Amino acid sequence: MLKPGDPAPPFDLPSALDDQLSRLSLASIRYEMVVLFFYPRDFSFICPTEVIGFHKARAAFQAENTVIVGISVDDAETHRRWARELGGLGFPLLADEGGKVARAFGVFDDQENVALRATFILDAKRIILYAVASPVNVGRSVGETLRVVQALRSGKLCPADWQPGTDIEPTDAKY
Repeated sequence: MLKPGDPAPPFDLPSALDDQLSRLSLASIRYEMVVLFFYPRDFSFICPTEVIGFHKARAAFQAENTVIVGISVDDAETHRRWARELGGLGFPLLADEGGKVARAFGVFDDQENVALRATFILDAKRIILYAVASPVNVGRSVGETLRVVQALRSGKLCPADWQPGTDIEPTDAKY
């Protein structure tokens, strides 16, 4: 799995957004930061809870000049049908059929033939700032992902459970 400090592998994938099919490349994203989250499959049990959670939090991410992008091994048409069933989504779902991008990020499960449940936060130069993976049976916390984006953007030392507006940064410590 790629780690903080590694460059994000470039991609150009089919996508579904606003009931439309198109393509999206990492190079074409014009936001300061990118939350790139991999998930196993559309039409599954845990994945919609995360996808809907990111959809509901998109305004908070946009306020941080951060875009959300979801990726799974499903094709773009399946993404479009699933997004429609979920009531619509305000961010793209990318089709990584065969898992080439998931493999490049080091988060492909060869045994299950799906992407792991992994989240990467990328900076403006598309360097990985944050990387985390969860077992496929445990959903990630959208709120924690947003908190990490806010902490990274603050430029401060941010202890566990830090929240925006909390100023408890030490003046004499490096870590």
